[in-house]
Amino acid sequence: MKPQYFVAILFVTSLYWMYLLYAPFLLGIIIAALLAISTSNIHNFFEKVLKSKFLAALFSSILLAVLFFVPLGYFLVTLSIQLNSVDPAVFKNIEITIRDFLANPPEYFLFLKPYMDSTIQDISINSIASYIFSFTGNIGSLSVAYLKNAFLVIIFYFFAQYSGGFIIDLLKRVVQMSVDETTLLAKELSSVMSVVFYSIIINAMFQGILFGLAVSYMGYNGLLFGIMYGFASLIPVVGGVIMWLPFTLYEFSIGESSNAIFIALYTVIVISIIADTFVKPLIIKELNIRLLKEDDARMNELIIFFAIIAGLTTFGFWGMILGPAITAFFLTILKLFEARTKEYEGA
Repeated sequence: MKPQYFVAILFVTSLYWMYLLYAPFLLGIIIAALLAISTSNIHNFFEKVLKSKFLAALFSSILLAVLFFVPLGYFLVTLSIQLNSVDPAVFKNIEITIRDFLANPPEYFLFLKPYMDSTIQDISINSIASYIFSFTGNIGSLSVAYLKNAFLVIIFYFFAQYSGGFIIDLLKRVVQMSVDETTLLAKELSSVMSVVFYSIIINAMFQGILFGLAVSYMGYNGLLFGIMYGFASLIPVVGGVIMWLPFTLYEFSIGESSNAIFIALYTVIVISIIADTFVKPLIIKELNIRLLKEDDARMNELIIFFAIIAGLTTFGFWGMILGPAITAFFLTILKLFEARTKEYEGA
């Protein structure tokens, strides 16, 4: 057997065992690496100010941890307190409101009345309460899982920032690609991920602020529900519904029909249609222009927008990072093939 074949067999074998060893952490490692690429400018700023790679990685990790943990921690603590103080009469009022609506729907919903009649039989205060508490229980379990994954991502993120230069240099030496090709691949991926990361943060904060201001006007905790809406906005299609629909039902149940109609129309028109559908691509476009100085490194904002949606739909929460990264990697490989084809034709 030729020595190179033996080395190749050893490499494949070791790769397989490395996969088995690190499979439970593979997603976290990938997300951390992509986040490190996305926030490399923040790390470079800290390193320039602090004159230390270790401190720069530490401060970058603390900043990311605050971004992940503080809003969710406040949300969980405050939500738990609010749920423990809920008056059982609230559920009874909601049941009565739903029954009245289904029994006497508006004219434009009359065609659904046969289905509504059968639905009324299944509605009870116990079913509503049990559904709400099971839903909040699911939120709690999902939040615990999120916190665990986020903690691992932060740890891997620190090492990715601290040792990122060494790892990149090693990959450049190992991968059989020219310096220009590896530079192009790194630049394209870094450029797109920076735009994606900052656009996600800005958009979630923007929509959360809009919703928080609306519910503050109605007398509720705007900070709590703004954070909730910010996280919910990351869920494609139904993100806004799981926030404004309970508000609408509750306001109807306490006789505040004008507030119920206001929060429904405000969320659908101002946040879902204007902010999410029209403003979000503009935010991505503006970040594209400000962060990327070279036209060749820019990716169309609509491609990034749909890549985020596709990633969230396919991979869940972390898909907002994975979707654009996979898309950017694929498009960059196409550029490399195009460049090599032109060189071959020119030769």
